[in-house]
Amino acid sequence: MSSAARSEPLAGPGHDAGPIGSPVPLAAATAPITRVGPLALGLLGLQHVLVMYAGAVAVPLIVGRALKLPPEQVAMLVSADLFAGGLATLVQSWGLPGIGVRMPVMMGVTFAAVTPMIAMGSSPEIGLTGIYGAVIAAGLFALLVAPLIGRLLPLFPPVVTGTIILVIGISLMRVGVNWAAGGLGNPRYGAPLYLAIAAFVLCVIMAITRYGTGFVNSASVLIGIVAGMIVAGFFGLVDLGRVAGAPWFDIVRPFAFGLPTFDPVSIVTLCIVMIVVMIESTGMFLALSEICADPVDAARLTQGLRGDGLGTLIGGLFNTFPYTSFSQNIGLVGVTGVRTRYVAVVGGVIMLGLGLVPKLAALVEAVPQCVLGGAGLVMFGMVGATGARILGAVDFAGNRNNLFVVAVSVGFGMIPLVAPSFFKEMPHALHPLLESGILLCALSAVVLNLFFNGLGTTEAARAAAIRQAKAAEAH
Repeated sequence: MSSAARSEPLAGPGHDAGPIGSPVPLAAATAPITRVGPLALGLLGLQHVLVMYAGAVAVPLIVGRALKLPPEQVAMLVSADLFAGGLATLVQSWGLPGIGVRMPVMMGVTFAAVTPMIAMGSSPEIGLTGIYGAVIAAGLFALLVAPLIGRLLPLFPPVVTGTIILVIGISLMRVGVNWAAGGLGNPRYGAPLYLAIAAFVLCVIMAITRYGTGFVNSASVLIGIVAGMIVAGFFGLVDLGRVAGAPWFDIVRPFAFGLPTFDPVSIVTLCIVMIVVMIESTGMFLALSEICADPVDAARLTQGLRGDGLGTLIGGLFNTFPYTSFSQNIGLVGVTGVRTRYVAVVGGVIMLGLGLVPKLAALVEAVPQCVLGGAGLVMFGMVGATGARILGAVDFAGNRNNLFVVAVSVGFGMIPLVAPSFFKEMPHALHPLLESGILLCALSAVVLNLFFNGLGTTEAARAAAIRQAKAAEAH
């Protein structure tokens, strides 16, 4: 098959028809999906990894340095994170019996657990082994309660999902903006050179999107990042010293820091965090469903949430932390239009390789944050635009109550973004819940929709809203 992208029907909801290039029965076709050849697939999978890499390694770096671990142990955390993230990505995208949403989902460590894990690790009675014990228990907890969360799908009609996805995009924009300025903590934060390189990457992506065709168009973000890295290299912003010093191969060993210990309070804390993660994942799966025109029902949502639980369990076994679906990559799916889950499968394999080959991990790590910032502005904005598109199919003229659902929920979602200290006087145990703008928005939207509209919005109404949005997009 040619490496150029082409469109074919999608077999049945949630499942590609088989390996790439296999025929798709027309009777099972429900929506178009882009199929790509092996070379393009590999490059697109790498593009997904590049997009999420900075966020994927940020948590082990933050936790490792906060706990004052030696550099070799911090490096071990990073490799373990990439390796376990690759396994978790394969679970979600390729799927296991009853586990995995089987869509182009990339998995990475959630930021929601950072603060409680640092508190646990700083305690002499708990430490790293206590963190891993709590992570393992939280993964098992998520596997058990996933069916309960999956049954909540009727609480997420288009007015709710559109609002949540809009807030996800807006919240992520902060990450892209900080990347474009050089990254938080950079003493030269906001330097004109950083901004110029980010703008250059943005312009390259826009130009390729406007004038490119086929695979070149689909890989616009990757090409923009490569072009930005070349330019950044001319200005001395690319440090390849770590690449030269990194080994070629190393094994990620389970329980490298010792056998896990189980502290009840730590376990309860991370179980609460996993509830937050699963609610956020619900919004992300629904966002990807809208982008891919691939409906997610309660059973499939349960499988995806089980994937989060199994990924977290894997993380605890391999010396890393709770996993969630990365929303950055949802924006990339919208930008590229490549919606086959095999892109994420390849991305998962690449992450496994990065975890086992520290030299490759160091090469990807060498991409400057200002380069990623130019791409992030596009991708994260696409997530917000998807939410706006879904809201465009909501009846606001005939039901003004929907305006209040959106208005108040967006306001709640912005609290952690615009006022990070807003809840500082609240009990510390509630901070993982109150510091997630996505969760605040989701809770507000669900409660207000129930208050104003009840449970009258059925799956048929959801499907109708998706059809209306697709029709509007086609025109």
